[in-house]
Amino acid sequence: MNKDLKDKTLDELERLVVELGQKKYVAKYLFSFLHAEDARTIADITPLSKAFRQTLGERGYFISLLKTLDCPVDADGSRKYLFELADGERIEAVLLRDGDRQTLCVSTQVGCAMGCAFCATGRIELRRNLTAGEITDQVNRAQADAGKIHNVVYMGMGEPFENYDAVLKSVRILNHASGKNIGIRHITISTCGIAPAIVRLADENVQPRLAISLNASSDTLRARMMPIARRYPLSELLEAVGAYQAKTKQRVTFEYVLIDGLNDSTAQARQLVKLLHGISCNVNLIEHNPYSGCALAGSSRDRIARFASILKDAGVETVTRFKLGRRIKAACGQLQAGYGRS
Repeated sequence: MNKDLKDKTLDELERLVVELGQKKYVAKYLFSFLHAEDARTIADITPLSKAFRQTLGERGYFISLLKTLDCPVDADGSRKYLFELADGERIEAVLLRDGDRQTLCVSTQVGCAMGCAFCATGRIELRRNLTAGEITDQVNRAQADAGKIHNVVYMGMGEPFENYDAVLKSVRILNHASGKNIGIRHITISTCGIAPAIVRLADENVQPRLAISLNASSDTLRARMMPIARRYPLSELLEAVGAYQAKTKQRVTFEYVLIDGLNDSTAQARQLVKLLHGISCNVNLIEHNPYSGCALAGSSRDRIARFASILKDAGVETVTRFKLGRRIKAACGQLQAGYGRS
């Protein structure tokens, strides 16, 4: 059993404190100090009696804490955090600023097994999943450094739905009113297209926003860019989206990384319009960000604008996400935490 107190929901803490002879309400103090007050040690949780704090320590319970190894800052205000985990593994998280609001892009795995051609993280072998405590502590550490985090996006290292249970647990912890109290519509999970997990998400009692990395409008092209497409073709992926929307009534976001000469033609834009017909969605067009060893090149601004125009003219809500954090290798698809070639 994981004895990291930061890794537990309020319900789990309630069961724990009762098992240890305390009143159920004690768990709320514990949870609040962990996630709202950012307690670093059990001794810091002063509403708990000294005897109970001692009991927790004697039973092997502890509070995990990510170590910040580096935090470069881009001229555009983006920050990239390099965190070390308790076992010495490393992950990265990225803080993005939009006016007074701050969004943190968190990692869910050390490395990634998905192997997407446009993503540097995919060149790192999957080393392990993160715990819910390690995911939520990325928010704690960034907030302690840079101030309030308003939005959390699960778009860092790893495929969130390949670590489904820990990811959803972390969502519940971050969303809870006694903790960070981040609104559920301010939390977004991004997946490369794990169809069964999308269907599963529809039955959860929390409904964060859902983003899907699409990047192509045909299975043949998508499989060249994303190996997951061989496992879950577009027909199965979009069937899962339909099932998800039938239950949740929530719009989804499709992410589309534009690669020069590969998926950015006017014909492919029109094919994408047809593919998404009837789906409640918006499209985020993303500039490709280079990394060492990648043979792909990003589309020109003119080609991006033309692609976007076709989607918009067809009534598809479209936003172009231009590069942020690129100078510090913090842009979309560049995270490697020092494991890959920089």
